[in-house]
Parts: sequence; C-alpha cells; structure tokens
Amino acid sequence: MKKLAKLLALLLALTLAFSLAACGGEPAPAGTPSSEAPAEAAPSEDAAEPSAELAVLKVGASPAPHAEILEQVKPALAEQGIDLQIVEFTDYVMPNKALDAGDIDANYFQHFPYLENFDAENGTDLVSAAAIHFEPLGVYPGKTASLDALADGATVAVPNDPTNEARALLLLEKLGYIKLTEGAGLEATPLDITENTKNLKFQELEAAQLPNVLPDVDLAVINGNYAVGAGIADSVLTTEDKDSEAAQEFANIIAVRNGDESRDDIKKLVAALESDEVAAFITEKYSGTVIPVF
Repeated sequence: MKKLAKLLALLLALTLAFSLAACGGEPAPAGTPSSEAPAEAAPSEDAAEPSAELAVLKVGASPAPHAEILEQVKPALAEQGIDLQIVEFTDYVMPNKALDAGDIDANYFQHFPYLENFDAENGTDLVSAAAIHFEPLGVYPGKTASLDALADGATVAVPNDPTNEARALLLLEKLGYIKLTEGAGLEATPLDITENTKNLKFQELEAAQLPNVLPDVDLAVINGNYAVGAGIADSVLTTEDKDSEAAQEFANIIAVRNGDESRDDIKKLVAALESDEVAAFITEKYSGTVIPVF
C-alpha cells in the first residue's frame, strides 16, 4: 500500500508540472508581436520604404566640379522617384569604360571632342545627352598681381597640350597682348604669334602643373578644374567668354550610351541640371571658373 501511495503521488506531481509548463511555454501565434521585440521593426521598415521605391541612376563624375554639381540635384530627382548615386572617378579613362560596360548609366566629366576621340579609339558608341557647363581657361596672378601691372618681357605660363595652348593664346589675344595668324583658331601655336606687344616669354607646361609654378612666373593661364582643385579659383583675373569659340567646342557634357539619351530618367537628370537653381549654384560657387552653358 505504501508503494502504491508513493506511485500515485509521483504521477500527480508529474501531471501538475506538465500542466504548468504548457501554460507558460506555449509559443505565440505567427504574427503576434513579441514582448522582447516591441514595435521597433515597423519604423525601420517604413524608413526604408521610400528608398526602396526609388529607381537607381548611377552617374560617374570627377570629384570637382562635376560631383559637386550633381549633389545639387539629388533632392529634386528623389522627388521624381530617382535615387541619384554619384560614382567618383579620378581619371579620364575609367568613366567611359564603366559607362560602355553598363556599370553606370551616364557620366559627367568630359567635353564632346574628348568623347568623340574616345569613341574613335575604343570602338565605343557613347553620345552626349546635354551640355551643362564650360570650364574656361583663366589668367591667374603670379609675381604680377594684376593685368594692368604686367611688365614688358614678363613670363606667362601656358598649357603645353595643343588644344589648351591654343585656347590660352586666344585668350591672350583677346586681352591685346599678342596677335595670331588669322584663322589659326583652336589650332594656334606660339608659331602663329605675329605680334607680341609686351615681348612676353612663354613657359609651356603640363596643364595640371600650372598652379604650382605661379610663384615663379608673372601670370599663368590655367584650366578651371585645376584652379578649383588648387583652391585658387577666387583669384582669377579674367577668363574665356561663355560665348567664345572654346566655350561652344569644349562644354562639359552628360554622356550616355547611344539611345539612352531618350530614357525618362536621363531626361529628368538633364532637366534638373539645367535648372535656374543649378545655374545659380555654379555661378556663386566657382566664381567664373565654371560657367553654365544652358
């Protein structure tokens, strides 16, 4: 009897323990909020929802001024359902290769003659969707602080590549310092100088090096992008005109694969860049070293 009583007591204890465990350990039905994970997941899902609805548009660009200009249109494009992602490049070859390969949707770093030459040399079929800005050559002070103070026999540093050197000479001609052979235009070289009223001496250097030699020359004619990069943009004395032959030829463009210029997102990108707000930003930010052409 004692053994039977003990057996009944043990069975009763096991039954009670099982009942209590079932009441406290039953899993919550699917979809029921957990007490350990309160409503924090919902806000994060809501926050991600707008970006998930945006269509990604990748545009390659040089850091300055191109990427800086593109940054200005990101909010406007987001309102139109486009997530503009800027991919920065520090050379002039990879942005076109990435565009041709489909890694990016467009790029913004070059003028049309460069693109045309790239297509011819690489068998690509990239085209211009729009011209946005012009980076004029400017005259910057070195040992001579102003144009009026330029002395007879002064040294002027100019780019040594054919296109930019011709532009520099045309700018100096506009200022009345030299005269060039009629019709030389964008193929002008120092050999085309027919008059040199101030007996200027020319130091021909790689364009990127010109800001570095300012302490050693009287003036230097420098590309706008190199002036911006060197932090001397606000010291420019004068620049090429917006309506100059160079401006028409060397405006910086939005490049795309042939046929993509008709894409809706590319059209929206161009429209955003050609806005009054972007024109004002370029004018105020770059002090004449970058000029809107739209």
